[in-house]
This record gives sequence, C-alpha cells and structure tokens, in this order.
Amino acid sequence: MNSIMQLTLLLFLLVGACRADYFFGDLKDWFDKITAPNEYCNREWITLDGLEADLGRNLIGQHIASDVILNAMTGFKNNDNPTKPLVLSFHGSSGTGKSLASQLIVKNIFKKGMDSRFVHFFDSVINFPHASQVETYKSQLQHWIRGNVTNCAHSMFIFDQMDKMHPAIIDGIKPFMDYQYKLDGVSYQKAIFIFLGNAGGEIIRESTLVSWKAGKKREELKLEDVKTALSSVVFDFWSSAFWMSINVVDFFIPFLPLERQHIVQCIMVEMVAMGLQPDHNKVCEMADKIVVYIPDDERRISVSGCKRVASRLRHFMQ
Repeated sequence: MNSIMQLTLLLFLLVGACRADYFFGDLKDWFDKITAPNEYCNREWITLDGLEADLGRNLIGQHIASDVILNAMTGFKNNDNPTKPLVLSFHGSSGTGKSLASQLIVKNIFKKGMDSRFVHFFDSVINFPHASQVETYKSQLQHWIRGNVTNCAHSMFIFDQMDKMHPAIIDGIKPFMDYQYKLDGVSYQKAIFIFLGNAGGEIIRESTLVSWKAGKKREELKLEDVKTALSSVVFDFWSSAFWMSINVVDFFIPFLPLERQHIVQCIMVEMVAMGLQPDHNKVCEMADKIVVYIPDDERRISVSGCKRVASRLRHFMQ
C-alpha cells in the first residue's frame, strides 16, 4: 500500500466519529489536490468553444432554446467580471431536449465534458428522495457548492426534475445564485446553475398548437410568442413560496414540443449511432409506429418527444 493510501486510511479511522457527509467532501478536496489531478480550473481546461455548431447539429427542433442558450453562455463567458452567477431555467415537456442541451453546454465548456470534476449533476428524485431529510440535504448541498466553488470558481451545477425538488432545498442554495460580491469569503459570480423541469410544458405545447392552427410556421416562432403564455406558469412555479425570488433566474428557456419531422431526425441520428444505414422510407414508417402523436386527428406533436426513441427503435429492429 503506498503512502497516500495509508494516510487516507488513517484519516478515515481518525474521524470515525465525525459525520461522513461533511468529511467526505473535505477529504475529496484534499485528495484531489495532493494527487495532482489531470484537470485544472483554467482556460486550458475550461473555455467556451463550438457550442453554436453543436446546438445547431444536435438540439433538434429547438431554435428558440438554441438561440437563447448561445447568447446567454457567450455573454456570460465573455464577461471577465460578472455581477452574479449565470442561472438558467429550462422548461418543457419530457423528451424535448432539456437534458441534451445541458450536456452540450458542458461538452463545449469543459474539456472533460460530463466527466469533469467541476461539473456537478443532481437528480431531485434520486439525490433528495425523503422529505424527512430535507434539512440534511440542504446542509450537505450548501457544503458541496461552497467547497467546489472554492476549489474552482467556474464550477457548474445542474439540477434535473427541478419541479420535484423540495422548496426548502432551493431556499438553501438561493444565496449562492444572487447578486453578492462574496458569501462567507467565497465569490460565486463565475459559477453556473442550470435547472431542468417539466413545469410549463403543457402551456408551451398549447401555445405551439395555437400558433400552428393560426398558420404560423414553427420556424417563425420567437421567444415572445411563447413567453407571455409561459410567464404566468413560470412565475407561479418560481414564486409559489417565500423561499425563492424569481429574480435570481437570468433566462427562462422554453423547449417546444417535437413534431413528426423531428422524430424522423431523431431516429436517423440514433440509427447512425447504432451503426445502421438509415433508410428514409423505413425511418418514416418507424416514426409512425413507435411514437404517439396528438391531436389524434392531426398527429402533429409527439407526446414523449425523442425520449424513448432509442429503446423503442431497438425493440422495433429486433
């Protein structure tokens, strides 16, 4: 056993009576430093590059979200002295690309992508499952954010299924996202927080259908066309309790429901990823068989977007 492992084991034994959650965070920070990690918090490892092309190529059917994300990220990363952390809130139905968009952001900022030690992902249902443990989760999360931003000012925190997170947990992290020069001696101004949730999905879907029935092409839709309908739902969602001020969120980003043409694109992309040669006629047949559309008489919008395309495609190909 080498000296580092021996010292690590000794420390574990010495703190056996301490709370493991706090100690683990401290030990991780210490261990990362003394083992000379092959990733550093500098421009060589963290820089915005290639996001526009990646969004255009991979975020299917989301021209509004792509534009807002690109402008938000470019403006923030080009600002050497931001006044607050960047806080993005993604809204839309399941399968519209919210998770993919967050992954593309990570991929084009951090050299190691989602494997970067400066990117932290939380699933509200998995990571904070028990209401009775809310105060513990809150304390642990505060400790985790503080420790990691201290380690790297450019840290990114992604929270999935935001609409299922207990209000008190967000209450605990709100100070990190607000306008503050420093909080307990730590500056959070260069950090990024991204929230993903289904809140507003129904409103966005209805708004898109109304525009389509009025003869407006999807590609002509602008943020303003869905912003009014979304604003009331978003405001209720973020301001429904005393614990959250809507003002900490910099951009509310709608993800439009996907249409049949987008499902076709998703299937073709997935087939290529599986090493298969896409056949357009076959792909169109699959798009009609493996996905449910609404309204029934129009079959315009996919109920589940591209979320289940991969698993259903594999079953279809068997």
